[in-house]
Amino acid sequence: MLTGMPGFGAEYMGDHGAVNIIGAGFAGLSAACLLAREGFSCRLFSVQPSERAQSVLAEGGLNAALDTMGEDDRPEEHYNDTLKGGVFLADPNAVKRLSEEAVRVAAWLQELGVPFHMKNGRVVLRNFGGQKKKRTLYSRSSTGKIMMTALIDEVRKYEASGLVERFPHHECVRVLIAGGSCFGVRIKDLYTGAVCDYPGKTILCCGGLTGIFPGMTTGSALNTGDLAACLFSEGVVFSNLEMIQYHPTTLGIPGKRLLVSEAARGEGGRLFVMRDGEPWYFMEEKYPELGNLMPRDVVSREMYFTARREDCGDTVYLDLTMLSDAAWEEKLKDLREELIHYFSIDPMTGPVPVQPGIHYFMGGIDVDIDHRTSINGLYAAGECCSQYHGANRLGGNSMLGALVGGHAAALNIINTEKAGDMPEADHLTGSGLYPVSPEDDPALAEASPVLVNRLSDILLEGLGIVRDGQSISAALEKVRAAAGENPDYNLREKNRLILAEAMLKSAGSRRESRGAHYRSDYPETDENFRRTSAACYEDGEVRIAFRSIPERRES
Repeated sequence: MLTGMPGFGAEYMGDHGAVNIIGAGFAGLSAACLLAREGFSCRLFSVQPSERAQSVLAEGGLNAALDTMGEDDRPEEHYNDTLKGGVFLADPNAVKRLSEEAVRVAAWLQELGVPFHMKNGRVVLRNFGGQKKKRTLYSRSSTGKIMMTALIDEVRKYEASGLVERFPHHECVRVLIAGGSCFGVRIKDLYTGAVCDYPGKTILCCGGLTGIFPGMTTGSALNTGDLAACLFSEGVVFSNLEMIQYHPTTLGIPGKRLLVSEAARGEGGRLFVMRDGEPWYFMEEKYPELGNLMPRDVVSREMYFTARREDCGDTVYLDLTMLSDAAWEEKLKDLREELIHYFSIDPMTGPVPVQPGIHYFMGGIDVDIDHRTSINGLYAAGECCSQYHGANRLGGNSMLGALVGGHAAALNIINTEKAGDMPEADHLTGSGLYPVSPEDDPALAEASPVLVNRLSDILLEGLGIVRDGQSISAALEKVRAAAGENPDYNLREKNRLILAEAMLKSAGSRRESRGAHYRSDYPETDENFRRTSAACYEDGEVRIAFRSIPERRES
């Protein structure tokens, strides 16, 4: 059990050195709240202010087994659904903590003033995919924005007292690592161009690999993925990189994909294709128990195969016309406004054409149950790390995972380490500003958009909804060919090529189908591969190994 969640009786622990937090979304703000409450100073670095963090885009809700709907729900059932949804690839001990902490997180957010949907003094919970019981708290279809507003206000209190220092419009260009330990971060002011090294233990809350697939994801276009690529190239272990979630219901807009929240299907939305001139609600026929609320990997695959049948049209539609006026006004008003604004489609009166789009990266920086990375003094939380979700994330678990993860990382720093204890490094100049040009630090040079888009196209060929050894190998050969074409690639470009190779080699090494990783040449789930894929870059080579899933410990 986590202890010390603000509002749950944590003890004040005195003054300590500053902790660097990279990213100011759910995970970063959760970590900052606990660190500041416990007397630790922290710095929040982010490319944009919290008000524009990717967390603001989250629509559907947050899972917690509150059992306010009279369905006899319990955290153990949340645990079971999460493990099953991730096809048993996640650490059961981490998932156990996630499901148990969910109830306390929900109570804390209510204390902060988050206006979850209520009726007769009780929180109303909605259905979400992969879960048989209603356990998702929500606030219309803007849950992320509303929760972030409350968290931002809470952190402002600590900012006023001097315990939190904000650095919006600042990019982390590299983590400073020596001797297997993190001793600080190098930060670029995006307004002035000035660069500064900041000492301290570091929590990475920098989001998923959105920028590796520009224009193809529902995430923020501001997240380039360059920091992740830099970390991997410097020896930080990543895991489950092959696990990329395609959300079934998205539409293309300039620069990204627009998400049609799973909440729409939770309220009764139905997917169909035209077959022999009639609507065919294929999910309900194939999966009568959960229908349109099957886990996202299942729905995306069924859409993929159904749209390729000779007797079906090639467009999948989401039918929301049967929803009540009250559902639109009270729960999905924002979604309707977006669809009318961007596409001139009124979902109250006509179906919405949808396609799967990349939505979430279950894989990322490898962390243990306390969110420690393979580098001493370096932590990771939120979508940038591989934790909780296994082979497929359930809707409603992303915001929860970010909040619990940020809190867990902060708690480990508080309980076991002094944030100011760093390895000696003569070149670290504290918080004094000094100029660094791209010639002095090659990590400051931007990657070419031409290469970025080319790599994205190659990766999509090998890491689509349906994959096979041939497509993965062909994509890998194209990456290697691209790497050999230009000896003058800058550091960010070289790092991206290395990370792309790791993603493809991870997919090629997992010779089974599990969750979001579906291989048509290995269509069955193989229990010999119920192991974590770990990728590392050593001696100029990408290496993939598999390790066993921990056994559940009974507390």
